Amino acid sequence: MIARLLASTALIWAAGTASADYTLHVLHINDLHSRIEAINAYDSTCSAEDAAENKCFGGVARVATKINELREALRADGQNVIVLDAGDQFQGSLMYTTYKGAVEAEFMEQIGFDVMAVGNHEFDDGPQALADFIEKISFPVISGNLDVSRSNLLADRVKNHVVLDVGGEKIGIISALATDTVDTSSPGPDVIFQDEIDSLKADVAALEAEGVNKIIALTHVGYSKDMEIAARVAGVDIVVGGHSHTYLSADNPDRHGPYPTWVDTEAGGIVPVVQAYAYSKYLGHAELTFDDAGNLIHAGGNTILLDASVTPDPAIEARVAELAGPIEELKSRIVANSPVDLDGSRDTCRAVECALGNLIAESMLDRVKDQGVTIAIQNGGGIRASIPAGEVTMGAVLAVLPFQNTLSTFQVTGAQVVAALENGASQMEDAAGRFAQVAGLKYTIDPAAEPGARVSEVMVRDGEGWVPIDPDATYGAVTNNYVRQGGDGFRVFIDAQNAYDYGPDLADVLAEYIAANGVVKAGLDGRITVK
Repeated sequence: MIARLLASTALIWAAGTASADYTLHVLHINDLHSRIEAINAYDSTCSAEDAAENKCFGGVARVATKINELREALRADGQNVIVLDAGDQFQGSLMYTTYKGAVEAEFMEQIGFDVMAVGNHEFDDGPQALADFIEKISFPVISGNLDVSRSNLLADRVKNHVVLDVGGEKIGIISALATDTVDTSSPGPDVIFQDEIDSLKADVAALEAEGVNKIIALTHVGYSKDMEIAARVAGVDIVVGGHSHTYLSADNPDRHGPYPTWVDTEAGGIVPVVQAYAYSKYLGHAELTFDDAGNLIHAGGNTILLDASVTPDPAIEARVAELAGPIEELKSRIVANSPVDLDGSRDTCRAVECALGNLIAESMLDRVKDQGVTIAIQNGGGIRASIPAGEVTMGAVLAVLPFQNTLSTFQVTGAQVVAALENGASQMEDAAGRFAQVAGLKYTIDPAAEPGARVSEVMVRDGEGWVPIDPDATYGAVTNNYVRQGGDGFRVFIDAQNAYDYGPDLADVLAEYIAANGVVKAGLDGRITVK
């Protein structure tokens, strides 16, 4: 199918190329998640040892180098270039924990982004943090399916769309944010979400009425939804996406999909979709050619790995080191040793039992075991990095658990526990963060079953053995405050009995748990069975 689409595109290009053709280069990133410093192979902050061995990737200094290099070379050749961000600059490292978006704003300004889409994590500290971020930047931040008219913080600051004048041509940029952000973050009651498809169709119509015939959808909805948008929203020429951390490549066989991914539209055409993984590891470079009527007649390009071959921008690197100074002592503190790699990747922790999921859940349960708590649930989406074998630093722990969530204890019935597990399994096909990592529980999932009927064989620990969960019995449970308050769709916990959401920071709980043992003991034991 892809070969056929590429072939047909090549034919369209060959037939339609003329002197009035217009070429646009789109440089793009998504889901940086505050990886201001370079990262290692596990998407955590790169150590000095890894840096000395040229094992680091990304970081804003490399992003700056590559964007500036490409932009200057293309413009010198008379080409048209724009730089886009598909959202989620916030959350994921101590840089965000410490500076709350100020450093992200500073470096985006220095790099020279043209437009940014709102990501769900831009709301992690409520609308105020996003408003503060917007105050510090000069480029537009957009999201067309957000009604912020009732928000005194965001009204008139987040636009539906924007039109750029690039090389004498009008380029329309529209956007949408995943509607489940009300579950995955904290937008508050004054930010109203509208259907992504309906909103994008309305914005296309508005731009076309202004005479704009080149339209980019800059979205934060995930790869699957991006392909739906490409198929259903007529008038969109390309979808530049984020949210799902999808690695697309034109040539790497280990890719999740091709760059670009071509999608058949309801109108009978084809539209490309691109995304560039996450954490600053790659820069996307889409090359678009339009005919004089504004029809897309060619799309190509690739993701570019920002490895040691890319020299970090020295001025930005120096500024990053300055910002890192006050938090370096905390990050470098060794809390334990691990004889094995501890897997916390999205691919596992949002789909199956994972080592870090087990370790985090066990640490939570251990912390409150004297309070009659026997069940622990951790959302897979709250696990943000893996930990390599060797010394485990506090910085590595904070990269895994960056959200400053606190421990929450409460009481629920067995039926509510099962309902929570069903919620966790309800969006497995989308790798949603609600997947439930557990302790004190065993359960089985059938992904082929309908959502709401996927979980079976739920067992609870009884001494040294296991017994079926009693739907009518009351159990003491522990999770993080985000999940307990309904985050990631866990609304079944909102009205839980005797809820206390103000326990210690989850990262501290994990650090103290592994420090007490000295050597990390974690692995898989079959507590989650996926058919």
